[in-house]
Amino acid sequence: MAAALTLSTLVLISHQSQQRAAAKNREVLSYVRWFMADFTSIDPYHANDYVQRVLNQATGDFAKQYRDKANEILLQVARTEPTTGTVLDAGVERWNDDGSANVLVATGVTSKSPDEKQVFENTNRWTATAKQEGNQWKISSLLQVI
Repeated sequence: MAAALTLSTLVLISHQSQQRAAAKNREVLSYVRWFMADFTSIDPYHANDYVQRVLNQATGDFAKQYRDKANEILLQVARTEPTTGTVLDAGVERWNDDGSANVLVATGVTSKSPDEKQVFENTNRWTATAKQEGNQWKISSLLQVI
């Protein structure tokens, strides 16, 4: 009876641990999907808002790099055609010791020519590191995979 009770307790603990891990994966993937769709959707008519939105979601090295290049990015965004970004797929690569997660993301970006007669589609792969600060996830690293 003691062995059955011990085994049942261990199975319950293992099940709860797996449930927490799955919930954490869903949470970080949901955030990264949302961020990447926003990051790849550019509206040149609201370039200042775009840069500010990205900065609000940035932390660590990514925030520093983005802040340092904010004026250059602002000019690039203002000169582009509007784009619509979508996340094609995303998956957690690994969890780091500091609680952050490395996430692989595939995005699709659609834009039109200035005369709106041609549609351009582009796919990209990214590695995003998401880190939780308080109750909010933020991006601490974002690299395009070539």
